[in-house]
Amino acid sequence: MSSSKGLVLVSGANSFVGGAAIEALLKAGYSVRGTVRSMASGDPLIEALSEYADKIEIVQVADITAAGAFDEAVKGVDAVAHIAAPVALNFDDPEPVMTAAIEGIKRILESAHATPSVKTFVFMSSVVAILGPKEGDEIVYTEADWNTASLDTLAEQGKNTPGHIIYYASKTAAEQALWAFRDEQHPKFSVTALNPCFITGPPVVVPKSPSEINFTSRTIWDVLAGVPLAEAGLAGLFHGFVDVRDVGRMVAFSIAHPEKTDGERFLLASHYGPAQSIADILRRQYPERAAIIHEGTPGEGYFLPGYTYPKGFRHDGTKATRVSGQDYIPWEKTVVDMAEKLKPLLTN
Repeated sequence: MSSSKGLVLVSGANSFVGGAAIEALLKAGYSVRGTVRSMASGDPLIEALSEYADKIEIVQVADITAAGAFDEAVKGVDAVAHIAAPVALNFDDPEPVMTAAIEGIKRILESAHATPSVKTFVFMSSVVAILGPKEGDEIVYTEADWNTASLDTLAEQGKNTPGHIIYYASKTAAEQALWAFRDEQHPKFSVTALNPCFITGPPVVVPKSPSEINFTSRTIWDVLAGVPLAEAGLAGLFHGFVDVRDVGRMVAFSIAHPEKTDGERFLLASHYGPAQSIADILRRQYPERAAIIHEGTPGEGYFLPGYTYPKGFRHDGTKATRVSGQDYIPWEKTVVDMAEKLKPLLTN
C-alpha cells in the first residue's frame, strides 16, 4: 500500500461516485483505503480495479454515525474524501436521513482532526445544497448560493416533508456542519466541498441489472432501452449533468492542490442533457437500434451548441474548470461511454 503520493481514505467506496473517486485517485498515483458498510459490498470494486490490487484496501465501517466510527480507518492516511451518505429523492422519514448525513460528517471530521497525518479533506456535497429559490429573468446559481429554504421546509413540515426536500435538507445541513467544524475547530487540514449536479457516466462497477443503475443515470439507460422520451429517467426534473469521471477527477485534484482548493466550494455542472439530446446521440451511434430508441423531435429541447444550459436558468460550473485547468468531458462522450458500459444489460 505504499505510494509516493500518499494514502487516501474514501468513505462510501462501493457507491457510484465512490468508485469513480477511487479510480481517479489510483490513476493519479495514490493508494486508497475505502470504507463500506459490509465487506462483501466491496468485492465488485476490488474486482473492477484489480490492476491496482496492491494500492487498494477495503475496511468495514458499519455505522458512520457511531462515536469513533472512523478512528481506525483514518489511521495513517494523508487525505480523506467523505462520500458516504444517503442518496434518494423518495425518502419518507427525515430523521434517519438527517442523522446519517449530519452525524456521518461530524464523526469522520472528528477522526481526521485527531489524526496528525491528515493534510486534506474533501466532502461530497451536492448542487441541491445550492439550489435555493431565486427570482428573475436570468437565474444563475454559483458557489455563493445556499439552499437554506429546504431546512425551513423541513422545520415547518417535519415528517410530512416531501422526500426530495428531505434529501436537499440533508445535503445542506451536512455541508453546513462541515464549514462550522472548520470555523470552530480550525483543523490543520485543508477543507473542500464539491457540489455536483446530477451525476451520470460510465460506472466503475457495471450493475448486474437495470434496477441497480444509479438513479441520476437512468435517463441514458432508459433512452437506450427504448423507453419513451417523456418517461425516461428523471422526467420532469431539470436536466443538468456532470460526468462521474469529472467528479472523481475533482476529488483527486482537490487533494493534490490544497493551495487552490482549501476553503472552497466547487459547483460541478457541465451540460444540459434532456432525453431528446440523448436520443439524438444514441441514434447516431447505434443506427441498428433506430427502431428501438425513440426518435422524438430531433434537436428539440436543448437550446445552445455544445449542450450548454438554456438562457434564463443555469448552474455555473466554470469555477472548477478555471481552477483545475481542465474542461469537462463532452456530453456526447459521456452518453456513449455510459451506453457502452450498459449494453450488456439490454434484452432487446
